[in-house]
Amino acid sequence: MLPVNPLDAWTAEKIGRAGLFLSRADLLDHQLRQLRETVAWAKQRSPFYRRLLGGFDEATLSSLDDLCRLPLTTADDLRRNDPSLLCVSQSEISHVVTLETSGTSGSPKRLFFSPQEQEATIDFFDHGMRLPARAGDRVLIFFPGERLGSVGDLLARALERLGATPIPFGWPHNLAVAAEALYRERPDVVAGVPVPVLAVARYAAASSVTSNHPPVRVRSVLLSADHAAGSLRRSLSDLWGCEVFDHYGMTEMGLGGGVDCAAHAGYHLRESELLIEVVDPATGEPVAVGEFGEVVMTTLNRRGMPLIRYRTGDRSRLLPGACTCGSALARLDRIDGRIGAEIPLGEAGKLTIAMLDEAVFGLDDIIDYEASYESGTPPTLSVVLHVTDNTVGESACHAVSIALSRHPQIAAAVRAIGLRLAVAVSPSDGNLDVRGKRRIAMLNGER
Repeated sequence: MLPVNPLDAWTAEKIGRAGLFLSRADLLDHQLRQLRETVAWAKQRSPFYRRLLGGFDEATLSSLDDLCRLPLTTADDLRRNDPSLLCVSQSEISHVVTLETSGTSGSPKRLFFSPQEQEATIDFFDHGMRLPARAGDRVLIFFPGERLGSVGDLLARALERLGATPIPFGWPHNLAVAAEALYRERPDVVAGVPVPVLAVARYAAASSVTSNHPPVRVRSVLLSADHAAGSLRRSLSDLWGCEVFDHYGMTEMGLGGGVDCAAHAGYHLRESELLIEVVDPATGEPVAVGEFGEVVMTTLNRRGMPLIRYRTGDRSRLLPGACTCGSALARLDRIDGRIGAEIPLGEAGKLTIAMLDEAVFGLDDIIDYEASYESGTPPTLSVVLHVTDNTVGESACHAVSIALSRHPQIAAAVRAIGLRLAVAVSPSDGNLDVRGKRRIAMLNGER
């Protein structure tokens, strides 16, 4: 059996059981108490929840099975913010995050956090990072960290508490500069968004041939903020000889949601402060443990802007059974896509960015790609590759074309609806674009 997850002792302390073995019963009791308090607080202080929950008596929540009696909160509710979801005065807020809509129009989402809530995130990061990092480590951070309260800033502060040395870099816009930071700093741990971290790793490996730098070796990597395909994780492990850990979080959660352990069998959840459920995206009804659906979360200790049964739009499932690490914490399977972002392929099912990632990032020389789907006769899936060196463009196109044509869903779509594949290379300039959640762009028009 693997060592007990360090998040267990931290969670036990958070629920008032410091020094004791964390039990599911104690944890569920804590979650139910905090749920009742959160509902009561939101009804009293938030105009939005006063209207939504005004007739609901939190005392009737006799178990967590009653959670489904509460209405869901949506991203549109955050965008409208009319009436306000805020439960405190603006003077009690220390950090505001604005998230632009992924569409072409619409109001942005705004999230408000108090100093105590940002402190809670630092505390979670401190203990969650004890899985990939240890005291004395040098940790290179490829997350934005220029602003106070940003993810890179909070992670750096957490690492200092752990006794590690944070090396903030920010988003790796220029891959040559980022690769030079790798050579110079020789970190023990790297933390960042999956595709940019792989891009830096591959660019550094390719440039080391001509730069006379010894190969980079990293003990562990923490990936977060977007889907990390199995092929991407394996590619990083092969390049750096490292163990790859995966973290799940989003701004609405206060950034920290869960992190996998050395068993790499799902995210151990931040259950002292978050209540996670999975629902049928069509009906909003809970699904059984082990079944896929939409992740829904409720904050349990937020007072500035609590969220009750917030629909994340992420697709995953709660995993049955206990983890081999011995933790009592529930586990969420890796996120495998966004609800509604799938491309219908008729009889062949649906295509997701996660499927493309799995096929593409297992191949050498590719640092990123963009995908689009255009309906028509025939429909076309276009993939534009970004590669380490323009001289490998032709071979990369050939390899990706073969990999895509062998993917079960894509092969079935070629047979069923005549799907056409178009793979090209965009000339590399050594820069990495800043993008939000990666997805397949849906194009209109008939061919």
